[in-house]
Amino acid sequence: MAATRANGSGGGIALPGTVLGIGLGGFVDGIALHQILQWHHMLSSTDTDRIGVRYYSPDTVPGLRMNTLWDGLFHTVTWLAVLIGLGLLYSRVTTSRGLVWRSRTLWGWILGGWGLFNLVEGVIDHHLLGIHHVRTGPYQLWWDLGFLLLGALLVLGGWALRRGARTIDLCEAGRT
Repeated sequence: MAATRANGSGGGIALPGTVLGIGLGGFVDGIALHQILQWHHMLSSTDTDRIGVRYYSPDTVPGLRMNTLWDGLFHTVTWLAVLIGLGLLYSRVTTSRGLVWRSRTLWGWILGGWGLFNLVEGVIDHHLLGIHHVRTGPYQLWWDLGFLLLGALLVLGGWALRRGARTIDLCEAGRT
């Protein structure tokens, strides 16, 4: 039987899991909110932003083209985050010297990364820059705060998921 360590932190896969979560969380945001629900695009609130970006109305063809371009750049960054996360994970797993992490450790870090994405993107784009909001209109502040709340819940959920996870050391198991 494999020996286990109380290393529930998953330090070896913390960075890869977090980077994967950031990328996957960005994909969920872009696919669900930008494309399927069409609640916003990257520059859809620049008529009321805080940094003076030219307004590109998503209700006009030229405005939608510019917003789609910026959505594509956003998706490129999230795709690169997933690729980097996978590369880091592959590196950690192939050099782990017999350590095997439980899947809940990895999924905990991924959820935490997704939550981190929501918190950082929500604070910067929705509140500080004001370039877009989750959903514009009379309740946009509540939608933006709900997005931040979801981010905090994802971070807490990820922490709870990985909290009791154990790492299996296959090298130790072979010595017993």
